[in-house]
Amino acid sequence: MNKLKIVVLLLFFLAACKPKPQQIAQQQSKAYYTCSMHPEVHQKHPGNCPVCGMKLIKVELTGAGNGSSDKISLTATQLQLSGIQTDTVREENTGLEKTLTGTVTANENTTAELSARVAGRVQQLFVRTVGEKITAGQPVYSIYSEDLQEAEKEYLLAIQQQKVLHNPDVDYGQLIHAAENKLQLWGLSAIQIKTLATSGKVSATTTILSKVGGTVSGISVHEGDYVTEGMMILKTQALDNLWIEAQLYAGEAGNCQENALVNVSFPDLNGKVIPGKIEFVNPELSDASKVDLIRISISNPQGTIRPGMLAYISIGGNSNRSLAVPASAILTDGKGSKVWVKNADGSFSSKMVKTGTGNSNYVPVLSGLNHGDIVVTNNAYLLNSEAIFKNGNDNGMGGMKM
Repeated sequence: MNKLKIVVLLLFFLAACKPKPQQIAQQQSKAYYTCSMHPEVHQKHPGNCPVCGMKLIKVELTGAGNGSSDKISLTATQLQLSGIQTDTVREENTGLEKTLTGTVTANENTTAELSARVAGRVQQLFVRTVGEKITAGQPVYSIYSEDLQEAEKEYLLAIQQQKVLHNPDVDYGQLIHAAENKLQLWGLSAIQIKTLATSGKVSATTTILSKVGGTVSGISVHEGDYVTEGMMILKTQALDNLWIEAQLYAGEAGNCQENALVNVSFPDLNGKVIPGKIEFVNPELSDASKVDLIRISISNPQGTIRPGMLAYISIGGNSNRSLAVPASAILTDGKGSKVWVKNADGSFSSKMVKTGTGNSNYVPVLSGLNHGDIVVTNNAYLLNSEAIFKNGNDNGMGGMKM
């Protein structure tokens, strides 16, 4: 009888210690399959996305199977496909700004023209296309010029007379210097003049070297054209420093002061932002539209900014700086404002924040973040959607305080 009781107790104990089917399912369900383009899709098995047909990717869940976590971990593939971008919390200009639309133009202070210094016929062009970069001393064109040939003959004759004649009443050195100076004024370089003196022969054509450098913005002649003295051959511009021209109404011109610093962004360069300086404010209004022209100077050392590009200029509020995050990082719902922060282990967590009044670029953070925190600035809504599917509408933020 006692043995029977012991057997019954052992069977009851083993049955109580056996995991329930629901618990086993929760322990095994540590992953799900979703679509990189449609994160709202959640399936328990691999396959294709029912929305777009793409192959589903596997997502490993973190934390206990029956508990919620406020952390979201993404694989390297998910990070690449999601396009998530981050930025560091720091002091930025949060003052009210006015955004103007402008156009990139060449800096007229850096433009230069190469003009014909002697009349003649263009035999050959060595620079043929707009946009080509040239340097000072580079061959531009060759010219047949009877006037230039006569000047070269005079120079060679003066040298020959100095060698043969010894008339004390004639200053041959002055004659040579005058002839040499004339050739220089007509476009010959010192090396070309020295080569002419060494050879002692006058060529049918003369190569004209560039006196300017930069990017060619215009060519006015073709091979075979006759040019006159002073006629423009080509025009160059330097692209390492550019202008941005914008217009604003007369009542707003008082907010723009020369030498004031502004921020300039370029939609064609993925919103790249660089500093600029107001170089000119037109004292006269346009007769037709009664608007004022302002000109901003920017540096372009890499040559990525080109004339004709669209630009946005942010003016005003430069003195109001505070701890801030990009405006795109803030997510607002019925519970308030929050951001997604990147943790030291590479995971992401949401944080409630209290914000102030900022501008279109930056929003001041009054509480919830510290200097140096890394926040998600692009596609943060994907993390938010992931948290909703993982933890429900509470997002694991019920216990967080501002």
